[in-house]
Amino acid sequence: MTEEMTRCIETCLSCYKTCLSTAMNHCLETGGKHTEPAHFRLMMACAEICRTSAHFMLINSPHHKHTCGECAEICAECAADCKRIGDMEECVAACEACADSCRRMAA
Repeated sequence: MTEEMTRCIETCLSCYKTCLSTAMNHCLETGGKHTEPAHFRLMMACAEICRTSAHFMLINSPHHKHTCGECAEICAECAADCKRIGDMEECVAACEACADSCRRMAA
């Protein structure tokens, strides 16, 4: 496992934890735009693809390039939506970092 892959796994797991925790705590407690179905589903999809990408890299699956490519796309979309809603800086930062890292792993 390369150093870059190890960093990507850590970044994915951090994004997974941040998205899941933010959705289940901040978003549910804040309500309004934070719990719109499309936004909430996107956050759950982002958390899950981050966890899945980390898992594929951990088991050294050659398919990690595919999951990382999808992860980068979903994380970028999630970051943009969290920016749109506002008051979600930690989630935006985690998603942007994960999108960048996964883009490199998918290349």
